[in-house]
Parts: sequence; structure tokens; C-alpha cells
Amino acid sequence: MNFSLDFFSLQGKVAMITGGNTGIGREIALALAAAGADIFIYAHSNRDMDSLIEEVAKFGKEAHFSTGDLSKEENAMSAVSECIKAYGKIDILVNNAGTIKRSPLLEGSNDDWKTVLDINLSAVYYLSKTAAVEMTKQGHGKIINIASMLSFQGGKFVPSYTASKHGVAGLTKAFANELAGKNIQINAVAPGYIKTANTAPIRADEVREKEILNRIPAERWGETSDLVGGVVFLASKASDYVNGHILAIDGGWLVR
Repeated sequence: MNFSLDFFSLQGKVAMITGGNTGIGREIALALAAAGADIFIYAHSNRDMDSLIEEVAKFGKEAHFSTGDLSKEENAMSAVSECIKAYGKIDILVNNAGTIKRSPLLEGSNDDWKTVLDINLSAVYYLSKTAAVEMTKQGHGKIINIASMLSFQGGKFVPSYTASKHGVAGLTKAFANELAGKNIQINAVAPGYIKTANTAPIRADEVREKEILNRIPAERWGETSDLVGGVVFLASKASDYVNGHILAIDGGWLVR
């Protein structure tokens, strides 16, 4: 047996996380730093970035960042180059940045549809493609997409988000088929109902929240910290033979 806990170490690695300054992305960034990676954040704004850099430094790691609107193709195409400029390489890409627009189907805005698809799906494609070019040169790489329960289900009042997250699941599988042979692993994490700003409106609705809790076998909402073990696994050597997988971290929601 040649297994070692070093399989989970990210020492010497560079991880880029989109939307990594707040919420789930921030928790992921800190976990990857704790596992040994230097961090690059690409986000819409520099909100809370100084405190994140300080927290990453406590692990003895560096953090750099750049800001831009990922709904714009040119930014999504150039974001990876900012990481390369800062560190000279990219070992891990976490496509975390996303947005959601809630409204009944018959009242939804076409502009909202386009914005959600641009950020949640098109940007994932552009970022992953650009990172894969660099990872192919390096001979290795990890791409981790953030999917959703709505990668499997239809949801309600969020058709654009649902379509985008189904698309993320599809891209994860399509990229894996083409890149697995190049020693690049592409997988996704599908969070269940997690306590974030995006789910605040649902948690504020007493009827809806009770419906959700009654279906979760774990009988609680997830915390952002519940997600990071799966991400570290998918970013590490321990997952070198895992490709095109969508890991549900949902307290059992999907099996209920």
C-alpha cells in the first residue's frame, strides 16, 4: 500500500478561485490555502479582499487578486492570464462565481436570462478552456466547477439558474472526456441547501424553509464549511483517477 495523507497536500500548487472573496468561494479559498496552495482570486469587486489576504497569510501562503465582470467574454478569456502573471502557472481552477435571478417564469426578464447564462455558464466555458491550455502545457491540472441541486432538478422561479447549472454539469462531463487523457481532472461539486446570501430569501420564507428542512435527511441547512473537504479532495492528488464526476454535498437531499 502506498497511500499517504500527502495525497491531499496542495503544497507548491497555485489555485485560482472565481468569486473567491465572499461566501462559498471565500471558504474554498481558505481551505485550499490551509492545504498548502497559494491563492489567486478573480472577483467582481475587491470587497473583503484585504481581510482574505490576511487570513491566507496565516497559513504561510500568498494571495493575489484581480477584479472584473465575468459576464463579459473578454474578461472571462483574460482572467487566467492574470493568475499566470502573478504566479507563473495555474494548477487548480475553481469556477465558483455565479449569480441568480428569481422571478416567475411568465414575468422573467430576458436581460436577466442573458446575464445569468453569461456568468454561470459561458464564463465557466471560457475560463476552463483557457486554463486547460495552460494545464496541457504543464502536463497536469484540476478544474472544479460549482454545480447545484438544480443541475439535477428543475426548481421553481429560477429557469435561467437551472439551465446554467444543468449546463455546468454537461460541460464538466464534456471537458473530462477530452482532457482526462492529458492528466487534467475536471469535476464538480453540487452544493445542497447552504446558508449563503443567495439562499437568504428562501430561509426567510417560513413555509418554504420548513418544506426544505423536512426533505433533508441531515435535518439542517448546510454550512459553507461543509463543502470544502470535497473541494480539497478534487483539487488534490487523491482524486487523480476521478473525472467528470458531480459530487453532491447535500445532507442527503437527492436521495430523499
